[in-house]
Amino acid sequence: MADSTHFATILVTMVFFQFLTGLSSTMFKIANKCNYTVWPGIFSGTGNLPVSITGFALQPGESKTVTVPSAWSGHVWGRTLCSQDSTGKFSCVTGNCGSFSLECAGRNANPPVTLAVFTLNGTGGLDLFDVSLVEGFNIPMRVEPKGGTGIGNCRATSCAVDLNGACPAKLKVIRDGEGVACKSACCCSKTCKANSYLQFFKRACPGAYVYPYDNGISNFTCASADYLLTFCPTSTPSTR
Repeated sequence: MADSTHFATILVTMVFFQFLTGLSSTMFKIANKCNYTVWPGIFSGTGNLPVSITGFALQPGESKTVTVPSAWSGHVWGRTLCSQDSTGKFSCVTGNCGSFSLECAGRNANPPVTLAVFTLNGTGGLDLFDVSLVEGFNIPMRVEPKGGTGIGNCRATSCAVDLNGACPAKLKVIRDGEGVACKSACCCSKTCKANSYLQFFKRACPGAYVYPYDNGISNFTCASADYLLTFCPTSTPSTR
């Protein structure tokens, strides 16, 4: 209870500060095209203004728009196979953030998990974003800028295919006989790109950021954009 009260106090204070300083906002529309429920989570990086909602449920076909401070960095991801136990504690098989509640309240995702990574209004006023598999994979995701400007790489990026079934056995996370996530074999090294397991991710999702220092075609920039984040953008079938 004390942690919840402390977080709420910080949230109110920082939102009030945002209002006083007149900072604008960015809109994230988060949509679920999977044929199963997804519980999005949102994490704000250290020193960033928090987002007013940090976790919620999206049924198949549902979407929700979230307001994010324009000068913000953090992660958005999807949790799957979530439930609440008899004591009221909420948890998920993949993407769990360990808050034991629907909202992640300042806690980041536990790998393996597909991440949408953002730094908004950074160097030169540009937003930097990518779909990252550095922490592994749990759900297909697409990030598409809306209304932004930029040259060359102000465009959508994704890992739109479901990698869980084809995931190498050494990396596969299995639940009730089904692959539900795929661990990353990478460990913070520039030589990681030579790892054959990482090449599995890169071949399947060439535009995704799959290992540290995976720059080039994996980084995307826009100015003054809003963003559409879609889970299962190609309506990937699943028995989940």
